[in-house]
Amino acid sequence: MVAGNWKMNTTVLEGIALARAVSELCTPGMVVEVAVFPPFPHLWPVRGALGVGPVLLGAQDVFWEDSGAYTGEVSASMLAGWCDLVLVGHSERRHLLGETDAETGRKFAAGLRHGLGVIVAVGETGDERDAGSTFTVIDRQLDAALSAVDEPPPTGAWLVAYEPVWAIGTGRTASPEQADEVCAHIRDHVAERTAADAPRVLYGGSVSADNAAELFSRASIDGGLIGGASLRPDQFARIVAAAANAAR
Repeated sequence: MVAGNWKMNTTVLEGIALARAVSELCTPGMVVEVAVFPPFPHLWPVRGALGVGPVLLGAQDVFWEDSGAYTGEVSASMLAGWCDLVLVGHSERRHLLGETDAETGRKFAAGLRHGLGVIVAVGETGDERDAGSTFTVIDRQLDAALSAVDEPPPTGAWLVAYEPVWAIGTGRTASPEQADEVCAHIRDHVAERTAADAPRVLYGGSVSADNAAELFSRASIDGGLIGGASLRPDQFARIVAAAANAAR
């Protein structure tokens, strides 16, 4: 999978144009899934722009309750039926907005409860990596998500995105060896915890058209969660092509 996280970018009209450009890149029967994650105000018009084509639509966040006095929040029940995916636990939610591991877990459970595919983002800060605690942090974040559900979700119902915080929007990228090592650890940890096959594991963190092919060639990386490059259709197309080549 190659998933474009637009973050807080584009106007509605720009988002519609971007969605159409991405849709033109994709054809039914592709060997790689492609998804876009626009801002909340864009979801409905982008759904229309994507139509019934192969590009999946995702929301950048979700709240854990289905309804109630939660001004400004959007529930999984509001997204279910016309969105395909939801992203939870992105580092910008965790570190800029103070989202806890437990809150990410509740969001994870809410998305699954309403039939949405859920991408759980995990990753360590630069200080945590320097301290040698990368795996400890990753395990804690994964365990918080899995502890929020009564039983392990089916393999196809969720994905994990490994995004080292020190490589998001900084221009720094984990080396292919570093990314592959952590993605392999994620697979092993989930398998040990759930006694089931691990979900697909994406890499995110300054993925570009120039480094995508090398990253996606690694055995434990199943695609990418793309930030800035997802706003440029020409760059995004090259990343999708790199993923397709790796899948073949």
